[in-house]
Amino acid sequence: MSIVSEFKEFAMKGNVVDLAVGVIIGGAFGKIVDSFVKDVVMPMLGRLLGGVDFKHLYLNLGDKTFETLDAAEKAGAPIVKYGAFINSVVDFVIIAFAIFMAIKVMNRLKRAETGAPAAAAPATRECPHCLSTIPLKATRCAHCTSQLQ
Repeated sequence: MSIVSEFKEFAMKGNVVDLAVGVIIGGAFGKIVDSFVKDVVMPMLGRLLGGVDFKHLYLNLGDKTFETLDAAEKAGAPIVKYGAFINSVVDFVIIAFAIFMAIKVMNRLKRAETGAPAAAAPATRECPHCLSTIPLKATRCAHCTSQLQ
């Protein structure tokens, strides 16, 4: 079997195609969440915190002072853009929560589809005297011989 035919067989497997679709949809979803955070969430959060614009927050590590983040970037000053980092953290939290909820729904649907059985009733219990595991219907403990109710 040639390398080309092996690759073709590998690439056409369902899992690879599903993964490719997932990556494309994930990229688009990431852009939507990024826009949601930058254009909706962060302005509202900034407004609640007294009009702070997070995307312009930075820490200047150089000796010169600059009026804006753009001026510091153009001058090549060493800066820490902690506002952009806060945006990225909020992006991550929203994406992680959305993925968690999607997986939770998929798992629920998968369980309903397979008709997963309910948890079986326990067949054993603990002896209240010696804490050994005994059959549920036992009237006397086999380990300590205590009378059970």
